[in-house]
Amino acid sequence: MQFKTLTSHNTPLFQNPTFFSNKLPQPSPRFPISLFHSNLSLISTPKNSFRNRIVTASRISSNNKELIGNDDIGPEIDIVSVSGEEEEEKVSELGSENIWKQMKEIVMFTGPATGLWICGPLMSLIDTAVIGQGSSIELAALGPGTVVCDYMSYIFMFLSIATSNMVATALAKQDKNEVQHHISILLFVGLTCGCLMLLFTKFFGSWVLTAFTGLKNAQLISAANIYVQIQGLAWPALLVGWVAQSASLGMKDSWGPLKALAVASAVNGVGDIVLCSFMGYGIAGAAWATMASQVIAGFMMIEALNKKGYNAYSISVPSPDELLTVLGLAAPVFITMISKVAFYSLIIYFVTSMGTYTMAAHQVMIQAFVMCTVWSGPLSQTAQSFMPELIYGAKRSLEKARMLLKSLVIIGAVLGLLLGIVGTSVPWLFPKIFTHDQNVIQEMHKVLIPYFMALAVTPQTHSLEGALLAGRDLKFLSLSMSGCFAVGALLLLLVTSRGYGLPGCWFASVGFQWVRFFLCLWRLLSPNGILYSEDLG
Repeated sequence: MQFKTLTSHNTPLFQNPTFFSNKLPQPSPRFPISLFHSNLSLISTPKNSFRNRIVTASRISSNNKELIGNDDIGPEIDIVSVSGEEEEEKVSELGSENIWKQMKEIVMFTGPATGLWICGPLMSLIDTAVIGQGSSIELAALGPGTVVCDYMSYIFMFLSIATSNMVATALAKQDKNEVQHHISILLFVGLTCGCLMLLFTKFFGSWVLTAFTGLKNAQLISAANIYVQIQGLAWPALLVGWVAQSASLGMKDSWGPLKALAVASAVNGVGDIVLCSFMGYGIAGAAWATMASQVIAGFMMIEALNKKGYNAYSISVPSPDELLTVLGLAAPVFITMISKVAFYSLIIYFVTSMGTYTMAAHQVMIQAFVMCTVWSGPLSQTAQSFMPELIYGAKRSLEKARMLLKSLVIIGAVLGLLLGIVGTSVPWLFPKIFTHDQNVIQEMHKVLIPYFMALAVTPQTHSLEGALLAGRDLKFLSLSMSGCFAVGALLLLLVTSRGYGLPGCWFASVGFQWVRFFLCLWRLLSPNGILYSEDLG
């Protein structure tokens, strides 16, 4: 029997759980450290290694020497003492770092991811700014137009969330074949949904717009329908691109998708300026520019995924059992997303009865609001990409998951304050970026206070909801969101019936945001919540 002592002077105890992975292939799970008062951790190697190792970790002085014996004398026991600080693994070890280093790593991941979330609303904001310079009627028509295009697309965010969650969970199991299979079946689901939505907008777009805006706003329907019919051509590319993008994010890669959407945003911006400002196509030109940019983005997302060694052109029809699995994850997420979309769509519905100027003002404010809130979307994505590993993976650690959530909420609070200040200042101090109509500007200024209050809490809410999605606490999330929608709808009906106008609608939005925040916080802090309960069921 030989004894070896290996001393390292740069690693705190157990700071990097993969420190010994290069020496011991595929170790079995360790016993909890708390069972051993001497910080002893037992690791069994596979039988084909023909020896057992007992690895201890304790702080010893730098004067210890390495004792090397003969490897050919029977079983061997290696005693390894570790102290100091070792270089940590990057993003995959977020949960093991102190909170300030962890926050730095989060920012490094969310920086590129922020660009992904910004690009979509940025395209709509560019459309709003360019069209607003020409016609207030077309600017108002963008409201119902974006409900059919942009807001209805948010319903299919369940595809994005399901893809990111399933890919991240499969990667935590280190099963590449399972990752490829998830991607293939979700690409099929995305393509099918995209084709169905293309047909829906083709044959029912005008009817939906008429039912939504009402006959008294007939002058808006024609312009809004042009926008919907053109942009609707991109539905298949849009949803397939979402699946490919979310698969990359589930692999903790945000740079590849960012490059694709950066190109798409540039195409959309240049197209808007050329087609609307120089060629005078108005709302139709904006729709063509947005549609072309979405098709380009979808193709580039697929290529980015192919470069990671996966075949994004491989589409598999899911079996009934697989479809039920996807639906089991997607259905609660669908309810959650449709509750959000329905609430904001309901605001636009009530606003359509308040006149063209109020509709135009709300279109500017809601686009600016969405543009600001997407900055907090990467916080939710960070939770969805990293927490499954800490909750369900081989390196399961609820303590690390709670630390990660704490970092996300702190960043969210700071970000919310900054977004509230900056987001409110733009329509307050520089409203002519969007429109020169003083009647519209006056309506915009009436909602600045509730606009700030709603915007400031959104990043924290996204962080908490991302943690619930990562832990697949979907039943609670869907029930709470649908409950918030029901109460919010009653509140909207109350404030509009009493003549509180656009400010009343925005104060209802404030209540919607803050109730979501407190419900998610209560759930995550509950002893039976996903971050405290050891029961994986």
